[in-house]
Amino acid sequence: MTVPIFYPGLATLLAIVLYLCIWFRVGQMRREHGIVAPAVTGHPAFERAYRVQMNTVEQLVAFLPMLWLFAVLIDGEWAGGLGLLWVAGRIHYAVSYSRDPKTRAPGMIVSIAVTILLTLGVAWGLIVLAL
Repeated sequence: MTVPIFYPGLATLLAIVLYLCIWFRVGQMRREHGIVAPAVTGHPAFERAYRVQMNTVEQLVAFLPMLWLFAVLIDGEWAGGLGLLWVAGRIHYAVSYSRDPKTRAPGMIVSIAVTILLTLGVAWGLIVLAL
């Protein structure tokens, strides 16, 4: 195990553990509020949990490849640090959105900003590699 792989690996593991927790929360809300699949509407608490899950999936699609490309092209430790910041942002997003959707912005901004930074780093890395 090398350091460049350890930190993005840890961030990836935590991101997936977070996703699994969010996923289980949706199932819990389904049972608690009697919402039978495939329904995705019903009690507001379920709908908030479902939106947190779907938004997290949407974010993961861009975050994970950029995290690993950044680790390979730029720096594994920085990738891991940014990845941990992304996870913290998503936790804040999930908790705040579940309580009051109007308070979700800070967590969303952090996770989107991290993905943008990773993407810019990957673009830079590819430009340098091509030169």
